[in-house]
Amino acid sequence: MIYPTDTVYAIGCDALNVRAVEKICQIKGINPQKSNLSIICSDLSNLSEYAKVSNAAFKLMRKNLPGPFTFILPTSSLLPKIYKNRKEVGIRVPDHTIVRELVQELGSPLLTTSIHDEDEIIEYTTDPELIYEKYAHQVDVVIDGGYGGLEPSAVVDCTTDEFEIIRQGKGTLHY
Repeated sequence: MIYPTDTVYAIGCDALNVRAVEKICQIKGINPQKSNLSIICSDLSNLSEYAKVSNAAFKLMRKNLPGPFTFILPTSSLLPKIYKNRKEVGIRVPDHTIVRELVQELGSPLLTTSIHDEDEIIEYTTDPELIYEKYAHQVDVVIDGGYGGLEPSAVVDCTTDEFEIIRQGKGTLHY
């Protein structure tokens, strides 16, 4: 499905459904064994099921989430086999009611990736009607949450307690 977030529109699926994850990777033209994968959680309550989180990283995340950030953390052993070759997973808790309610209703996190062309977020990816025209034949649903943004999430490497912003994006990180 395609859905709005607090940054840009994204395409995703049940992160625990291997076939669905493979389909999203096929649509995006990425190899799940070699690409960085991110998941959306509804809150921080069950985060340790999907990632290993140090106390310092949890405090940082608690200060900044929900919000426009992707935190890179070591993966836990509870993610499906498709994630096993990945040592890291991105974790998002967007400040957007629609996507967080989707995750709550689903009962598991969403695999998520921004919709864009070759690392460039362009205007057609902000208009839900244009998004629908482009992706209607590839996804089951496009959720219209109004016009989306052009600025992606900031990406913060939390694999060590030497936190590093590896991509600037929307939002200011509070330490």
